[in-house]
Amino acid sequence: MRARRLSSFLRTFSLTASLLAAAPLLAHAPEHNTPAPSDQGLEPILDYISTGWDTLTRSMGNCSTIVDPKLAAKSILYVPADFSLPENLRSLESRCNVDVRPLPQVIHKPGEIDTNTFSPHGLLYLEHPYVVPGGRFNEMYGWDSYFIIRGLVRAGRLDLARGMIENFFFEIEHYGAVLNANRSYYLSRSQPPFLSSMILSVYDAQKEKGHEDRAWLERAFQFASRDHDMWVRDPHLAGKTGLSRYFDFGEGPAPESLKDETDHYKKVAQYFLLHPEAGPAHLVEGNPGESQSLAVGSQYSLELCDMPRTMEKPNCDPFREIALSRDYYKGDRSMRESGFDISFRFGPYGADTHHFAPVCLNSLLYKTEKDLEEMARILGHNADREDWKARAAARKEAIQKYLWDAQRGEYFDYNTETQARSTYEYISTFYPLWAGIASPEQAAAILKNLSHFEEPGGLEMSPYDTGAQWDSPFVWAPVQLVAIEGLRRYGFSEDANHASYNFLSTVAENFRRDGTIREKYNAITRTTDASVKSGYSINVVGFGWTNAVFLEFLHQLPLAMVERLAKEQTSAKAAAK
Repeated sequence: MRARRLSSFLRTFSLTASLLAAAPLLAHAPEHNTPAPSDQGLEPILDYISTGWDTLTRSMGNCSTIVDPKLAAKSILYVPADFSLPENLRSLESRCNVDVRPLPQVIHKPGEIDTNTFSPHGLLYLEHPYVVPGGRFNEMYGWDSYFIIRGLVRAGRLDLARGMIENFFFEIEHYGAVLNANRSYYLSRSQPPFLSSMILSVYDAQKEKGHEDRAWLERAFQFASRDHDMWVRDPHLAGKTGLSRYFDFGEGPAPESLKDETDHYKKVAQYFLLHPEAGPAHLVEGNPGESQSLAVGSQYSLELCDMPRTMEKPNCDPFREIALSRDYYKGDRSMRESGFDISFRFGPYGADTHHFAPVCLNSLLYKTEKDLEEMARILGHNADREDWKARAAARKEAIQKYLWDAQRGEYFDYNTETQARSTYEYISTFYPLWAGIASPEQAAAILKNLSHFEEPGGLEMSPYDTGAQWDSPFVWAPVQLVAIEGLRRYGFSEDANHASYNFLSTVAENFRRDGTIREKYNAITRTTDASVKSGYSINVVGFGWTNAVFLEFLHQLPLAMVERLAKEQTSAKAAAK
């Protein structure tokens, strides 16, 4: 009934056939031979999203796929060491001026190969086309792809979505893990584990269309189990908590940061010099060659000055030779595995990420274990089903013990070094709702703290303005989806509708102004202003996961709110003329 009412509403805005392909939200509306005016309601933004899937699709036969906007080196395409070179790649060398090379060794698990030995770095081969986020992110990313796949499923692009999952199976088989992304410098780390969620998203969509593929699910079950296995063995274990942590196997500065994030590590060194209490283990003075605590990285000559507010000459200490420590770089790289690069959630600049059992990661692993339990049930693997059920129960118990703060009514990350929960409020407190871990009472307590995150443009990452892009005032599509679907799961539909509408209208208003969709937005000003002080400073255009979440939220909203959003866009467009 709702779909028929919604399609009736959309007919009044004369949506074109291209939009009907953009989202099953519109699937029951009739096609129109006459295109509608481009300023009608939501049509322009839905058309942008529809064409965006193809614009953002990459394949190994396309020269532009190999290019890495983050690095300036000649384009290299690496294939697995034990892989027969497909014929189409041989022509790629001459046609695109690309070097196709085998990796130096067969890879069975992350950490087997030293990514610092690559010169130059290059793209890692994948068999199937895939959708990239956009802009500087011209490769297939680990956690981005879950949200992109949600959008592709919503748009009816199941073959493309399934091909991306097949690419992750290829990564596990030949590169040792679901990678941060398919570049050689990402061979040392993964990203938040959404693989089982991707698999079930596509499997369920195919089943709804009458094409249940149990043979594919059987294969997917094996790869999802292998992906999970990486997170539950050292060095990804968070001490003796029974929980897991983010951990990058590499050493030293992240190559993409050195080339693409101007003076980032120098700024970090300056911060810790000015705030010694924030992390004394993160700075080392003296010659890098004289200390085992130093990784290969830059050494800085810095001075501290007392700047008087008068005409007096500044009083400066002598220059000090300092460098960032090996432990800092391990934390920095592990923060990048978390996807939240950069925030101050795991200490300033994420420097202590590898010392925490995070709420987000462990909620996702619980979700993975429940998904594997469900897959085992479907496939009739009763012993496996009981095993995954027991694993999920054990993780849930550990999450409740170490991460839940009953007094504050939120979930917090647990520091295994200090053996204490963090007090840093973060939007990851909603992950246990999305995964179904929280009790009804815990969910109600978290709802009482919703105002700590709610702003006019959506739910911001944290209440803290640190200058980092994964803190206040920024709002990001992927965690909007997790948080708001978590609220819906526990029956808080009105709050979910309000928050998702704020995000949708922010995206739509900015699209109306500049014709683009961005990776993030300012939750307070409801703009694309991204004046960050940490990491890369641009607000990337594309953008895969924002496109997808826009479709999902639009589909989940009550009809009256969709009507309101469309009318607001039409009225604002008319007023601007």
